[in-house]
Amino acid sequence: MLDLFSLSREELHRHLDELGDFHRYVADQVFDWVYRKHANSFADMTNISLSNRNRLAAVFSLELPSVADLQTSIDGTVKLLIELQDGRKVETVHIPELHRATLCVSTQVGCKLGCRFCRTGKMGFVRHLGTSEIVAQVVLARRMFGDKENVTNVVFMGMGEPLDNDDHLLAALAILGDDRGLAQSPRRTTVSTAGLVPKLDRLLERPTIGIAVSLNATRDDLRGWLMPVNRTYPLAVLLEALRSFPLPKRRRFTIEYILFAGLNDEPKHARELVTLLHGIPAKVNLIPYNENGIEGLSAPTEDRVQAFFEALAERGLQVNVRKRRGADIAAACGQLATVGTKTAGR
Repeated sequence: MLDLFSLSREELHRHLDELGDFHRYVADQVFDWVYRKHANSFADMTNISLSNRNRLAAVFSLELPSVADLQTSIDGTVKLLIELQDGRKVETVHIPELHRATLCVSTQVGCKLGCRFCRTGKMGFVRHLGTSEIVAQVVLARRMFGDKENVTNVVFMGMGEPLDNDDHLLAALAILGDDRGLAQSPRRTTVSTAGLVPKLDRLLERPTIGIAVSLNATRDDLRGWLMPVNRTYPLAVLLEALRSFPLPKRRRFTIEYILFAGLNDEPKHARELVTLLHGIPAKVNLIPYNENGIEGLSAPTEDRVQAFFEALAERGLQVNVRKRRGADIAAACGQLATVGTKTAGR
């Protein structure tokens, strides 16, 4: 059977044309039922004829992954453990705030990049998520927490490197943004990358989404130690790619900079960061390191974070300090991982 959550509305149109005797608007009706009315079966789609509902049920699957576990933080953050059909698991995080709620979505089981500070990287790489498995995380969250008012923002900052799974990522973005379905605003959608430079241009296919780049260091030796991807795409290559990237007007890259005590949190590092970002339309998101029990890494003091913030702001950079959310349930940045996952071939 065909997984309906893997299909764009146009792809569904084409499949229905091949089946024959379906009006073109039936695909619109199906999207409305599945993504807006949360129908669990074709039998629920009462504005479609019974005979066509039966034909649809014989060809398309509406099965979603299951929520194997749910943890709630003292700050209201909720971490979902999603069990996929092959038994693999990924984590998805819902982060409610006063005027918005952000869903942090995974794109891989494990990750190839092996960033030193990231628990997902310690898992190794198992497999990519399919289009439907990415879409399903948003569908499940919308059904659990409520529609757009309770999932306003979607960020691809969960398990895995999104641009390493670019085909399925882009297909999922198209489905999520369909105005007859979830209608997720591209301006409230962000893809984060560790810096896979050759894949950056794929994001031109969705030009209004946000792009975040995990930088974390101002020198190649330190960044290479923290993030092995830097040995392939060093800072000069990555930053030149950002300078030449045709961002839409009034859009900026988000530069993610995790602060580690004694490694990259000194005033001189702030000055170096300002120099590196010259000529790049960027805002900086400072992220105090979330403790993972990894040797050689520790969180900076609040005073160090504030001093770094002020050093950037004084030099004209737009800068924000990300609030620590969900750390008590291992749902904060760099803490996502699933237990007992075996590494597969790459």
